[in-house]
Order: sequence, then structure tokens, then C-alpha cells
Amino acid sequence: MQQSKANEAIPVCELWQKSRLYVTDQFLQPPVVLRIDDSIIGTLGNFSASTGKAKSKKTFNICAIVASALTNGTVLNYRSDFPHAKRKVLYVDTEQSPFHCQRVLKRILSLADLSTEKQPDALEFLCLRGSDPKTRLSIIEYAIYNIPHLGLVIIDGIRDLVYDINSPSESTSLITKLMQWTDERQIHIHTVLHLNKGDDNTRGHLGTELNNKAETVLQVTKDDMDKDISSVASMYIRDRDFEPFAFRINEDSLPELIENYQPQQPLKKKAFDYKEVSEAKHQEALEAVFSIGESLSYASLIERLRLCYTDAGYAFGVSKAKQLKQFLTNKRMVIQSEDKQYRYNPNFYY
Repeated sequence: MQQSKANEAIPVCELWQKSRLYVTDQFLQPPVVLRIDDSIIGTLGNFSASTGKAKSKKTFNICAIVASALTNGTVLNYRSDFPHAKRKVLYVDTEQSPFHCQRVLKRILSLADLSTEKQPDALEFLCLRGSDPKTRLSIIEYAIYNIPHLGLVIIDGIRDLVYDINSPSESTSLITKLMQWTDERQIHIHTVLHLNKGDDNTRGHLGTELNNKAETVLQVTKDDMDKDISSVASMYIRDRDFEPFAFRINEDSLPELIENYQPQQPLKKKAFDYKEVSEAKHQEALEAVFSIGESLSYASLIERLRLCYTDAGYAFGVSKAKQLKQFLTNKRMVIQSEDKQYRYNPNFYY
């Protein structure tokens, strides 16, 4: 097994020298390998992600990305352009059984117009449902450093590479691994992580770290007015944004692009949407919430949220306050301690 350079014992003085950057340095732009229309979604040396709620057809969307990479062509709205020496794809599924993984594999090959009777040399598929997080991580790392001509890695179920999705140390360690692998192997990694059931935040501290470091985060969403349709939009993107597009599953169980998709808007907007409150307003309200003490019980927190957000210009009832509390803890703006008390985290990422 090849060893990662980051695992070698390198003196700190040497690391310092290697980390210094000068205005006269010259760097090549990372090769763009994945686009939606003219927007850059993925480059070599970086990672991206897809997210969405359960049953939003995230895996169908990923199949289109992989099929595009295998053909170096366009599938749905994904357009791939991998260099000749980076045409191998590694697909890792951490959630599904071998039976369902094989269905995904056949779906990819059908989308790429390749035979489903023969395993293509350009695609390696790993089913890791039966392994623990540490073993999964080791297998993936081994594959990444030992598959020649690797260009794209899909990790469908990155949550299953950690024991605790809310652990800051585990989350930081895993995201560091992604950055290390992509940099050292000059590959692109695309991961999949669920959204919370109650809001549109990626799950746990891992989701927060993923949003902060990913080149692009795509969100797959079921259409509110037609549950047979799923749309793809950018949640975060470093390049210019693209127009959302949508697909439905056809009679061959394959994702099929819907031309000229226009989502229908709900007739009435809710009076208070905590996701639209600015970071500064959240900070102002939360500082007032915890001005009476560093820690609060659940009941006190709910009452203080209602009172202090009303003072900040947002009035709502108990039910909405409970939803707001869940939003704030998911974003780690408010943290629950082992003693079941709630504390304000002023160093949150919004």
C-alpha cells in the first residue's frame, strides 16, 4: 500500500518552508473536470457534495454524474472533461445492500450506454455497508492510493465514515482526509450527505464542515407540487451559479431531464422564516437570550427565544420557537451539554 505523504514524519521547519506563499509564485489553474452548463462544479484537487432529504433521489442524481465521467460526455446537465490519465472512477456505497448496490451499478452503465453484462475497466464499485466507520475509511484510503489513473471518487454516505456526526474532532479529521486525498492524488471527490428532516441544513457538525470546505454543494429536492420530480440547485458554489434543473424517473428506471423546468411557487409564504434571519440578527438575539446566564434549561431556552427574537423584530409562538431551537442546535449556534443544559456558541459557522 502506498503511504500518504501526510503520514510521514516531516520536521515542522520543513513543513513551514513548504507552506510559505509568495506573490511571485506561479500556479496552474486546477483542471476543470465537471460542469453544469458553463458553471464549474468540480476540479482536480478539490471535493464537492450532494445533499438532500431522504427519498429525494440523490443516488439517481449521482448516477448521472458517474455516467458523465465514464463517457467524458453530458448526462442530464452534467458535462465531464477528465484528462486521459484520470479516467478511472471509484464508487463507494456505505448504506445499501449488495443487491441494491448492483442495481445502482447497472443504472450507471445504462445511463452511460455501456453493457450491463460486463464490468467496465474504468469503474470500480465498493459496497461497504457491513464495515465499521474506521474500516470503511481504511478501505477507501487504500483504494484511492492504489487505483491507477483515478480521477473521480464518489462516496455515497459520508456520514458512515464517522461514529458521531456531531463530533467536531471526527468531522475535522474526515474533512482533512478529503482535502489530503484530493491534493496528493489530484483527484475529485464527490460525497453525499442527508439534510435534516426539520430544515434544509446538512446533518450535524460534519455537514457544517463539509459546507465550509467543499468546492460545490448541490441540493437535490423533491418538487413541492409534483413528487415525481426532483430538482438540482446549488446550495454553495465557488464559481458562478447555474440555473436549477429537474429530472424524473422514466419507465426504464433512469433519471430523465425535464426541459424548461419551472418550479411552482407556494401560494403563501410563512410569516417568519428563521433560515432567512441574518447572521448578525441571530447573534444579537442569542446574546440577549443568554444574557441572564451562561446555560439554560430547555423550557427557559424556548421562552427566551420567543422573548428575545420578538425584541429583535421576529414574533412567533411556542411551536415555531421549538423549530428555531432545533435549527440553532443543528447549526451549532446553541450547544447542548452533557448536563442537558443549553449554551451559546459565539464561534458558530453560519
